[in-house]
Amino acid sequence: MVRAVSETHGEILAAAARRFAVTGYRGTSLQDIAGEVGCSKATVLYHFANKEALLAELMAPAIGVLKALDDQLTGLTGAAAQQVAATGFVDLAVRFRREIAVLRGEFPELLCQPAFAPIQQISDRLRDALAGHSDRPGARIAALVLLAGISEACAEFVDIGDDELRPALLTLVRRALEPVDAPLPLPPTTEDKET
Repeated sequence: MVRAVSETHGEILAAAARRFAVTGYRGTSLQDIAGEVGCSKATVLYHFANKEALLAELMAPAIGVLKALDDQLTGLTGAAAQQVAATGFVDLAVRFRREIAVLRGEFPELLCQPAFAPIQQISDRLRDALAGHSDRPGARIAALVLLAGISEACAEFVDIGDDELRPALLTLVRRALEPVDAPLPLPPTTEDKET
């Protein structure tokens, strides 16, 4: 029985996602994907010009949501930027866990591909928003650690349901981010040191 073109297209995407998540993008060949689908490499190439095109289509929905989040952050500062960035990124990471798993360990190399060109700049703006656009080292470090940690947790903890993972991540974000609208803590006084 001949499969419909759109059905085969979807099967190739699903097989690619599974293979990329297990053996990595670099470690997966078009022949591996074809073998998993039960078709020829030529059939894969009929649907996708190359492996890069396949990955780009797999990642397009997540990149679209990331771009929309970036648009939402335009013009926001302080606590408002932190709130939108934190909630938006946690939602994106939980929703696109599979795609994040695909990128694990290969993200710097993949950023060189044209389909992923805007991601680095958007990630930098997202990090700045999480820091509340603060220049404080603690705020900037916390924002970077949170971005990396949220992504890693979503890819790693596949056994935790979205309804548990999302609130756990948001709680972590609230604890880790220092409010940028709060005054800097005062240095300890000599009385504090004596007690």
